[in-house]
Amino acid sequence: MKAMESVPFAKMHGLGNDFVVIDGRVRPIRVSAAAAQAIGDRHTGVGFDQLIVLEPPQSAEADVFMRILNADGSEAGACGNATRCVVSKLLAENGRDRIVVETISGLLPAHRTGIEITVDMGPARLDWQDVPLAQAMDTLAVPIGLDGLGDATCCSMGNPHATFFVPDLNAIDMARLGPILEHHAIFPARANIGFAQILTPERIRLQVWERGAGLTLACGSGACATLVAAARRGLTGRMAEILVKHGRLTIEWRADEHVLMTGPVATSFTGTLDPSLFAGAV
Repeated sequence: MKAMESVPFAKMHGLGNDFVVIDGRVRPIRVSAAAAQAIGDRHTGVGFDQLIVLEPPQSAEADVFMRILNADGSEAGACGNATRCVVSKLLAENGRDRIVVETISGLLPAHRTGIEITVDMGPARLDWQDVPLAQAMDTLAVPIGLDGLGDATCCSMGNPHATFFVPDLNAIDMARLGPILEHHAIFPARANIGFAQILTPERIRLQVWERGAGLTLACGSGACATLVAAARRGLTGRMAEILVKHGRLTIEWRADEHVLMTGPVATSFTGTLDPSLFAGAV
């Protein structure tokens, strides 16, 4: 890309989990960690939980490659809400009902379900090495021993997740506990930290401290990890609604171990990014 060209973007969100989406399929765009941080600043940039760069697919089975950068500039392997946003954008372009999104963690088939989007997030990976954890242990009950929290239930949904079940979500100091748990020594690649409250066997309240992004209003992969954790513990069945601040996601853990996530998407606005935000890094 030429040095002084502006970059078009769309600001999209899934239940408040917000993204800046840049289309690099025709005009390649490289975004450094510093540029991602500059664009992600909610005072001097645009602001986002994740920055999404669309690229040509690397797999013949995929329609697009989705690169995911967190607000701190680190790269993520999965983002369920962002995947739904990208799918919605591409389905509107091509008039189709199904699409396959490629990420560094694999292929994510998706389709339209009424006015919502359903994404097959792939199988939940339950081995300690898959998360990963620092040592061999049962991922159903990972002892952390912090502020009276019970054991975490861990899995990988293309990125590492640890879910803590709590009796009252409102009583948890997530802003304090989140960063401590994200960087806990048991998580060598850090982890997304979910705090979940079981309301009924069909409904779970959730808030997630996201690795590299902090507290977010919703987390798609975190919702998937939470349903898997709840089902493994016998707290729910293999399908439930995950309630977040601005709505709900429907999560199903199928018999083939794949996790389906269904929910809404929205476009807030479109615009162009000033070249100064990229600081010569594109």
